Amino acid sequence: MNWDDLRFFLALAREGTVSGAGRALEVKHTTVARRVAAFEERLGSRLFDRMPSGYAMTQVGENLMPHALGMEELVNAADREVFGMDAQLSGSLKLAASYDVFTRLVTPKLHIFMDKYPGIELELVSSTGLVDLGSRQADIALRLSPHPPEHLIGREVVHLSHGVYASEGYLQRKRTLEQLILWGHEKKMPEWAADHFPGARVYARTSEIMTMMEAVKNHLGFARLPCFIADAEPTLRRIDVPLTPSDWGVWVLSHADLRTTARVRACREFLVEIIEQQRALIEGLNSQYY
Repeated sequence: MNWDDLRFFLALAREGTVSGAGRALEVKHTTVARRVAAFEERLGSRLFDRMPSGYAMTQVGENLMPHALGMEELVNAADREVFGMDAQLSGSLKLAASYDVFTRLVTPKLHIFMDKYPGIELELVSSTGLVDLGSRQADIALRLSPHPPEHLIGREVVHLSHGVYASEGYLQRKRTLEQLILWGHEKKMPEWAADHFPGARVYARTSEIMTMMEAVKNHLGFARLPCFIADAEPTLRRIDVPLTPSDWGVWVLSHADLRTTARVRACREFLVEIIEQQRALIEGLNSQYY
């Protein structure tokens, strides 16, 4: 039994379809089906039941799963250790952040890092979910978080501030703020809205912060937004109402095994520096109030 077989097994178990596993492994779906079938033939047991909706693990597959996960962690640990011994300021480096963090805080200043370290090849991993640093989906992450996982090392650089925002056009048309834009998971009126805007009603919900900002920018209503996003938009105005401070911050994080890697350390120091430079924006000190 080799790791390559287990890699295909794990991908199919996690994704449930050969097309999903193919995307995760960056191979054709036919390759996944062929490799899993060959693995089953060598074992003499079926690992998956083929269902109309996809693949479901058999009892043999479920029994194999913890062993495959253990092998995966050993491979990832070895990979991190080898990568962590690298003292060269060259080679590939994966930097992860959400789209809003990249566009507002990182990419406008990234040329400084690239000019200073031309031997480092950056891969920017933009995701709305949390990228797994333990499995080397990324080497370093800039993350908005209240409490990052304990197995990661790093620091909170700046505390994240929020405000209530609306567009100038909306504020000029409306005498009272009534059209509230919320997160999709907010099923009832948040306390800050009920306290300060008793006549408001939920006008729209969204699952993504930049979509929320665009909705506010295009006069659909008002919303609670991170200051670093809203204050960068010249047509948005902050409404002067007190909010309970958030416990979220801007964190620079990497796996503990990579603490001595030169290019990770260089990138970490660069990220801390540029976030510190934008402290006033992130903490809401640049807000234009209505």
